[in-house]
Amino acid sequence: MKEWTTKDSCSIRWYDEVSSTNDVAREWAKSVLHERLVVVADNQTNGRGRRGATWVTPAGEALAFSLVLRPTMVRSLWPRLALVTGLAVAKVLESRGLYAEVKWPNDVHIDGKKICGILLESIDDFVVIGVGVNINVSCFPAELENIATSMKCETGFDYNREELLENFISSIMLHAQMVEHQFDLLLDSIRERCALTGKRVTLTTSGELLEGVITGIANNGDILLDCGDRVLSLCQADDIRASH
Repeated sequence: MKEWTTKDSCSIRWYDEVSSTNDVAREWAKSVLHERLVVVADNQTNGRGRRGATWVTPAGEALAFSLVLRPTMVRSLWPRLALVTGLAVAKVLESRGLYAEVKWPNDVHIDGKKICGILLESIDDFVVIGVGVNINVSCFPAELENIATSMKCETGFDYNREELLENFISSIMLHAQMVEHQFDLLLDSIRERCALTGKRVTLTTSGELLEGVITGIANNGDILLDCGDRVLSLCQADDIRASH
């Protein structure tokens, strides 16, 4: 395990292997009253995404990390952190010449292919933001090759993962600090990058399968779905897929 402190006063622990960076970060945060803790792993044996989905990060090629924050804003605003984390990641990618879109509520895409997934978990007085970014992945399994990409696949270059980690952390913290009082500014950027706007999709929410056209993102961060006879404002949805 490697340990160091960033210029943003983040305490980082980088492991060769853990079950899940979110799990390790959660236990660490329970024993250390520090606002900025980061757990990174070259390999996760039990990584997970939203709704218990498996989260796969190729050992040594992707960047899987979990950031602990202790927000002072009201708890009802915490879910917005997942959306703004996507924006924060997209902006770092853009600084490296890669234009990325935010797929509401927790993914980042390049040309329709997923490059980053985000998992937000609220525990007691802190949140754990799990982030998985495909960095130096050169090839994907057959079932993912048409729907996933990496920085290396897009540019042909290898990247320094430690340098990128600090870039991502700084960007996430900067955007997280804006959620309470400057969320409207963040929304402008998210709307510009929204991968779903104008797309006909099917999705599941509260056990109901719905189909319609995504018309945008509401002022509170909800997704807007035009079903033809009604427009729904959805705070959560699963399995969002483009329909034909």
